[in-house]
Amino acid sequence: METRVAVMSMIVGKNGDVENLNRLLHTYSQYIIGRMGIPYREKNVSIISVVLDAPQDEISALAGKIGNLPDVNVKTAYSNVQG
Repeated sequence: METRVAVMSMIVGKNGDVENLNRLLHTYSQYIIGRMGIPYREKNVSIISVVLDAPQDEISALAGKIGNLPDVNVKTAYSNVQG
């Protein structure tokens, strides 16, 4: 199965559905290489970056599910690295 390396960046607002976000990330944990979260208290948001090595359709599915969560914005950048 062909996989892509990608980074998914999320900005979670104060009313963000963190519980379901963490549940989704746990569900896709087999594809996650690393994760970094930074709380930005002055702006009342959190910034999360997740690096994945997964099939294109799995990355897109995860981004779509995260994008449907309230007060969570997500963008994905893909590398040219394929496996």
